Amino acid sequence: MLDLFFRLERAISQVALYAAVLMLIASVSLGFYQVLTRFVFDAPSTWSEVMARSTMIWCVFLGAAATFRGGYMMAVEVIYKLVPTSALKALEILIATCCMIVLAILVIYGYQMTLRVQNQMLSGVGISIAWIYAAIPIGAAFSLLSVITRLIAQLTGRETIGVVDAEAPARVPEPESRPGPDTGTSSGTEGRKQP
Repeated sequence: MLDLFFRLERAISQVALYAAVLMLIASVSLGFYQVLTRFVFDAPSTWSEVMARSTMIWCVFLGAAATFRGGYMMAVEVIYKLVPTSALKALEILIATCCMIVLAILVIYGYQMTLRVQNQMLSGVGISIAWIYAAIPIGAAFSLLSVITRLIAQLTGRETIGVVDAEAPARVPEPESRPGPDTGTSSGTEGRKQP
């Protein structure tokens, strides 16, 4: 049963990630088109800036799911290095709980906001602004699924606790200080290759 859940989540997260990549490509392309029409042809486009901004919003909210699934939150990576190994499971549960609360709020209120603005139109495009606001509850729902899956995988031992490929450096023990050969002070370079 869990295997099916993990496969389903992986497929959903892949779809969200691919959609985020497509939105990023669209946003960059539309930004380039906007600059081209404004400064080269001296006839600025009325719709490309709005669409570039809208696709970037979708990119961020859809890409967040992959970020949550991998645990790639920079501030949290630093916390992992400061906490003793015995407390990592409790820390992971606390972090996941906080993330789930915030994401649930985004799903609920994002949905309400989307309904509230459905009669407003995007200038220059003629579509409802609700299509842009829909990125909030949809992206948060994908992220919520990713956080839940990550926590279940860690609590069942399928994944390690913490970030596997952390960008924050691990704690490195200080080199033993020994007296230097000539000065009687510590050089700290014993055992290292000299250039």
